[in-house]
Amino acid sequence: MYTKEEILALQEQTRSFLKEGKQLPATPEELEALRNVLRFHEHRYYVQDDPLLADTEYDLLYKMLEAVEKDQPDWVTKDSPTQRVGKSLNGNFVTVQHLVPMLSLDNSYNSDDLKDFDRKVLQLSKRDKITYCVEPKFDGGSISLIYENDLLVRGATRGNGVEGDEITTNVRQIRSVPLSAAFGRYGIQQIEIRGEVLINKNNFKKYNEELTEKGLAPLANPRNAASGTLRIKDPAEVRRRNLEAFVYHISDYTLLPGQALPEALQTHEGSLKLLWELGFRSPVKELKTFDRIEEVIDHCLEFETERDQLPYEIDGMVIKVNTIDVQEQLGMTSHHPRWAIAFKFKARQATSKLLEVKFQVGRTGSITPVAKIEPVFIGGVTVSSISLFNEEVIREKNLMIGDTVLVERAGDVIPYIVKSLEALRTGAETPILFPKDCPICSSPLFKEEGEAVWRCINIECPAQVVERMIHFVSKDALDIRGFGEANVRKFYELGWLKDIPGIYKLDFEKLGTLEGFGKKSIDNLQQAIEKSKEQPLHRILFGLGIRFVGETTAKVLANKVGHLLELKNFSQEELQDLEDIGPKVAGSIVHFFSTSSNIEMIKELEALGIQLTNTHKQLAAAGALAGQTFLFTGTLPTLKRSEAEAMAEAQGGKILGGVSAKLNYLVVGEDAGSKLEKAKKINTVKIISEAEFLKMVE
Repeated sequence: MYTKEEILALQEQTRSFLKEGKQLPATPEELEALRNVLRFHEHRYYVQDDPLLADTEYDLLYKMLEAVEKDQPDWVTKDSPTQRVGKSLNGNFVTVQHLVPMLSLDNSYNSDDLKDFDRKVLQLSKRDKITYCVEPKFDGGSISLIYENDLLVRGATRGNGVEGDEITTNVRQIRSVPLSAAFGRYGIQQIEIRGEVLINKNNFKKYNEELTEKGLAPLANPRNAASGTLRIKDPAEVRRRNLEAFVYHISDYTLLPGQALPEALQTHEGSLKLLWELGFRSPVKELKTFDRIEEVIDHCLEFETERDQLPYEIDGMVIKVNTIDVQEQLGMTSHHPRWAIAFKFKARQATSKLLEVKFQVGRTGSITPVAKIEPVFIGGVTVSSISLFNEEVIREKNLMIGDTVLVERAGDVIPYIVKSLEALRTGAETPILFPKDCPICSSPLFKEEGEAVWRCINIECPAQVVERMIHFVSKDALDIRGFGEANVRKFYELGWLKDIPGIYKLDFEKLGTLEGFGKKSIDNLQQAIEKSKEQPLHRILFGLGIRFVGETTAKVLANKVGHLLELKNFSQEELQDLEDIGPKVAGSIVHFFSTSSNIEMIKELEALGIQLTNTHKQLAAAGALAGQTFLFTGTLPTLKRSEAEAMAEAQGGKILGGVSAKLNYLVVGEDAGSKLEKAKKINTVKIISEAEFLKMVE
């Protein structure tokens, strides 16, 4: 174990090695310091399950070590991290030996790395052309499965690559892992298979919601959740987390006496198809083969742009030589096979330092703490600000000013702090003090029972006034092009804009006195403001910023009235009878339309020319899809989901939030997931393709 002083010293060395422009170690002593840093982080990751680095940062250190040892072979030591397969084991499970070592993959981060890999493969294999298989690099927990005489007899974690933790009971809880498979049909007596255990993004979200409802801290991300679940001692809890497994490699097999080698096992592509036919989840649908490395590179770069459409987390692509004979010819190093390489996508995690927390006031008065961190490059962008959501998040994550934090930028591109690395605290950190008064207008803050958010309840608070106007002109509301956040703030500070109706009373002659506002830009803004007067009623409803009323609820409300002000006649009970409107939402709507200042504002907007009657309601009622309900799932071939939903609504169709007996049509694309499975169990739901949907629209 490492002492507190040793941890802080090693982390300081880590940051030094990771500094931009840092020179490679120039002496054996400096190189040994780098090895010690890597050994420390391996121990944190594999033994303590509490890493202090992002994976990409570890990879950079490892590459640095490899580069120096390649140039200075005399400096290589027998206990260097490059000279063994893996790392130490967690001592809580029985240790078992893999039939074949589970090696790591060499990593590449750009097209030049892949071209270099291709050059080496062609050179070592003495061939003019190689067929490559390319498949997703799943981001979960690695496992090894052994089947004997068609039965699953053992499951194990990767461990140190030579030995792993025996987790057969937990593996048996994973429904996508067959307990038996007809390998004997292909003459196979024993087989060892490699795979990755994952948690579907939707299942991960649902599980975290359950934890939150119980007052427990949510899991950090699907990858850590999947890997950690494999080591849980309670099989019932493992089953409850709905793990899934993809198998991607046959590492070893023994044939029955007198049995010839099956043709399927002569290529990687054939082996994955064999596993698929036997009931395993192998990536046959995602697998592509190419004869040129340029085609491989194009596919990897294209797939990176689509990674967020998948129901699982992936962090790259794996490129493998397809022919098994060539794989055996190329062989392996002590660390990785020479016939495969991982193309890693842009990093989504990094460590940084929490410098301060600022408190922002939203349009409904909500106080949001925002962490200011040392700028760090993640997922292709530099991140310096991160929302902490509310006071409870700060407490749950035990964050302090000065902490080293692990930052992640996930599929929704919104960065968040995964956790504080408490082991790196020096004692100089200070608590984050949540304000008791509004940071803008100094009014006392208020928190409703059962809510996590503190609010400023002064409706005239300048911050709320500005945020309401920013929301009103935004893309999803009135969509006034050229009237973005910066202009709202500028016009407000100049005293030219005080409230939402003021948007339609703007003095365009004054704009000409501002730098950057020429005649063309002023004309464009004026036209955009005029055009917004004809926006459909549901956009206006959403733009008013009624608390809890999102885009979907705004559409439900708009479809029930001929004029916006009719909503003031609805009781809370009548509103709750509408689709997906509960007591909290209904109460907020009643409160908004019973406030005289809001009614006066709506009347003023109408006097200024805003269309408040529901002309779209009459058009939709006569549409081809009138009275029908729809839900879209998966990746559609040609349409974005928002485009398809808009087409359905324009023809009178109604979009539901989930699969139920009220649903008429489920329109499915690729990777439809759990919604498709649920719809299959309801006889009244019709499952159709995008092409069939488009025919209905026509």
